Amino acid sequence: MSESDVLLRPARDADGPAVSALIEPIFAEYEGVLFIPEEMPELETLATTFARAGGAFFCAERDGRVVGCVGWVPSRDDHLELKKLYVAKSERRSGLGSRLAGLVEEEARRRGLAVELWSDAKFVTAHHFYERRGYRRDGRTRELHDAGDTLEYYFRRALDCATEEGA
Repeated sequence: MSESDVLLRPARDADGPAVSALIEPIFAEYEGVLFIPEEMPELETLATTFARAGGAFFCAERDGRVVGCVGWVPSRDDHLELKKLYVAKSERRSGLGSRLAGLVEEEARRRGLAVELWSDAKFVTAHHFYERRGYRRDGRTRELHDAGDTLEYYFRRALDCATEEGA
């Protein structure tokens, strides 16, 4: 199967259970990362929640199954925040993560903005992915005070050139 067999589409509110089913096993790959649906109420109304915040959410679908997702919301006057970039284990290293990140980056370029994100400190593989794309940490962290006692790292990428790809 090729990455081109994956359909990228705007999320619907009804996609919440499928996105939960995508995220839960990804969290389980990391010790101490807990998937607690009550801590992610936005999954109940994905499209509506992101649209109300001035953003968008997308699902990647293969054969009717959600195999990836990403969203964005405006976070400051000069940034979009990339949120919930997840790719099923079976789809990793196929280019799907780059396609999903690219959706957010293209929207930011269109608006003349930078992209920022927060990533769980335990998601080391994701950090390498972001760094390969040109995202940089600046030392900021935040604690979520959730059931998993999550610590997150801040990443930012300036998008100076419309032709940048996978920096």
